[in-house]
Amino acid sequence: MELNADFTKRVLLHTQDIPWKASPMPGVDRRMLDRIGDEVARATSIVRYAPHSKFSAHTHTGGEEFIVLDGVFQDEHGDYPAGTYVRNPPTTSHTPGAEEGCTIFVKLWQFDLDDRTQFRKEMGAALADLGGGVSAQILHEDAQETVRFITLAPEAVFAETPEGGAELLMIDGNATEGADTLTKGSWLRLPDGDAMQITGGQDGAKFWIKTGHLPFAKAPVV
Repeated sequence: MELNADFTKRVLLHTQDIPWKASPMPGVDRRMLDRIGDEVARATSIVRYAPHSKFSAHTHTGGEEFIVLDGVFQDEHGDYPAGTYVRNPPTTSHTPGAEEGCTIFVKLWQFDLDDRTQFRKEMGAALADLGGGVSAQILHEDAQETVRFITLAPEAVFAETPEGGAELLMIDGNATEGADTLTKGSWLRLPDGDAMQITGGQDGAKFWIKTGHLPFAKAPVV
């Protein structure tokens, strides 16, 4: 399966408008954003766990990165409330679920296969004031990508032309990028070389953003 697999193209999806589709695990549904592969896939998705649902134990051969959007995600390593950013690198394993239900934004098979750095962070807990109503927190940085959490005051502008493309998910608030309006749940992917200028709306904006990674996108090794 290939979905939004041409990484030279700009893609904007308002994920709230995408119908939920059942996963192979009862009680777990998803909205697919991009994908290369079938059940083993390089994938970016919104995943919803119904109360008391869980996945069976599994190992992340290609790594897993996720943000908890609402509710509390759980596994044998702990509880992860909304606003938590997690990186589970290749070779890590767990049995995920949600006693009360939750929704996560998750990326699979998008790690350097030699990466072994596992951590969780609270987004927004260590913001640096960049001036002009823009604040940022670096969540992760390595040779092929930079991951940040950005907040914008109303009318504040975040502008850059990131080498290696960009991908962002609106966590809260609203903003504009060019002629497009971004609201909570909007997912935007820009190819290498595209400039972006994001302006906070009347409520300001909070978003997760990853840059530099698109030239490394490829199908999973199976």
